[in-house]
Amino acid sequence: MINKYTLDNGIRIVAEKIEYVKSASIGIWVKVGSNNENDETNGLSHFIEHMLFKGTENRKANEIAEDIDNLGGQINAFTSKECTCFYVKVLDENINEAVDILSDMFFNSLFEQEEIDKEISVVIEEIKMYEDSPEDVVHDKLTEIIFDKSPMAYNILGTEQNLKTFNTKKVIDYMKKNYSPYNTVISIAGNFEEESFIKLIKEKFENWQNENIIHTDIDSDYERKIVGINKDLEQLHICIGNKTIGRHDDFYYPLLVLNNIFGGTMSSRVFQEVREKKGLVYSIYSFVSNYTNSGIFSIYAGMSYDQIEDALRTVLQEMTNMKNGDITLKEFKRAKQQIKGNYILGLESTSSRMSSIGRRELIYDEVVYPEDIIKSINDVKFEDVLMMTKELFDIDKLSITYTGNLNKHKDIDEKIKKVLGEKYES
Repeated sequence: MINKYTLDNGIRIVAEKIEYVKSASIGIWVKVGSNNENDETNGLSHFIEHMLFKGTENRKANEIAEDIDNLGGQINAFTSKECTCFYVKVLDENINEAVDILSDMFFNSLFEQEEIDKEISVVIEEIKMYEDSPEDVVHDKLTEIIFDKSPMAYNILGTEQNLKTFNTKKVIDYMKKNYSPYNTVISIAGNFEEESFIKLIKEKFENWQNENIIHTDIDSDYERKIVGINKDLEQLHICIGNKTIGRHDDFYYPLLVLNNIFGGTMSSRVFQEVREKKGLVYSIYSFVSNYTNSGIFSIYAGMSYDQIEDALRTVLQEMTNMKNGDITLKEFKRAKQQIKGNYILGLESTSSRMSSIGRRELIYDEVVYPEDIIKSINDVKFEDVLMMTKELFDIDKLSITYTGNLNKHKDIDEKIKKVLGEKYES
């Protein structure tokens, strides 16, 4: 049973009791991410996530870590395009202490300039780490293309140039402008006494006041592009993608089934054809990222420079085959079973369940039960998946990003455009 409460100041609480476990996972979810930023503030949502661990009026940074370790618990946070989450997982006997630590970080962080300067250096190193990952480079560049001229295109980490402008005032002003009880959800999943937990949250959070933050999503027209990024790499890394639907679209679950069939697993079309049968790549997979109003469908592959034409040609041919109806009932049923299996296995973790109920309440204002998800997967029709292939697998709308030693391999762009220009028929 998932219960929902709303405090007088607007904070929502979603709680799922699981009596057979001896732990609980608790998260504070704020509907603030890189989608809330502009050119000057890009990176601040993620930076604030870091700064909440850097010391409060009551605890130094090392004491936050020590207090959680003393409980035998885990604490962490993450920032996405649409939200920020701070969470802990502890034994059920330590819930009060865990909430005390989380609320102290949330309300009493100092944001001292000395600590901000240190963390700027840390995040710059984090950016460099991602820049050293070609897989991340092509994914980020594809995201920029898909969401061009929209805040959704921003890199969650921000830029080194922006980071160097961050100071105490900028951090505090951003929080005051964007953090509100009305866009905050507290979720808990595990073994806990519900009445006591609600009382505890009221004590820690009900005095927080801020007006409701009205955020308007900015969309942009998608225009396909082919973009190469020069890096001194032994392999060529490529990402192929298209703009797709949002999380609440009627075809969301058919899209998941399509992705699973095409490249979501080791038994998928492109993994078997491109890697196993032809040996053209080491790594290849497809995935979907769905947000409130839109999303991305993409395929990633890493390969030798001389394999680009054969690999890309095979991927595009598989798209055309599926668009022309070449999907077996066996593939269709297997994909639905895999999605259900992965979802149900994830429910065995209190962290996953806390995350699921918290995110859904925060972003979609809904409480959804596992049986509802299973029904939605079971209800996917074969013809719905075929319809999604016609929307996504339009070769003339596919954007491509790639990175590698383009100074040495100057003909990669020409090879890609050559393959794209070919006619694919079943």
